[in-house]
Amino acid sequence: MSNVPSDRKYAKSHEWVQVTGDTGVVGITDHAQQELTDIVFVELPAVGRQVKAGEACAVVESVKTASDIYSPVSGEIVATNAAVVDNPALVNTDAHAGGWLYKIKLGNPAELQALLSPADYQKQIGG
Repeated sequence: MSNVPSDRKYAKSHEWVQVTGDTGVVGITDHAQQELTDIVFVELPAVGRQVKAGEACAVVESVKTASDIYSPVSGEIVATNAAVVDNPALVNTDAHAGGWLYKIKLGNPAELQALLSPADYQKQIGG
């Protein structure tokens, strides 16, 4: 069974956001990385880029396929995780911590209400 941490919100497209204050850390779920298998390349959005909720803003490529990563919330990219660019396998081994993708300054915190709770996401993936 996939690990679904309770301290974040989830998009139906398998991204998570963990919010502290007005900033969210975004990554893909453990379930998503299991489906993708061995991740070999990560392309992250530029710092300073404005993104909308649901907008494709990053790419994760595995030995099987390339997948767009959709921002779960709108806002400005304020940091990216250089460690996953240098070592894409971190997304596989540590999807919910060291394998985070980017940080975003929330443009509209109310959008968090549209995301799935951990329990609802667990139901979506069949847990």
